[in-house]
Amino acid sequence: MHPLLAEGLTDAIGFVTGALIAYAVSDFFGFNPLAAGDRAIVGLVLCGIGGGAGVQLARRWRASRRKDRSG
Repeated sequence: MHPLLAEGLTDAIGFVTGALIAYAVSDFFGFNPLAAGDRAIVGLVLCGIGGGAGVQLARRWRASRRKDRSG
């Protein structure tokens, strides 16, 4: 697999997974990002943070695999 394709796929999977987990957590606490009102903004922020965290975890995972293969 081409390295750029692998990078894009793992970043996308990490973002979507992180955002979905953050959506579930925010909805559990009553901050539904798809609802109307002020509480939706908190839910949207939590989804953004979750997506970013998922991308960072995917990148760290990819870096650790690269280090294992070279050493």
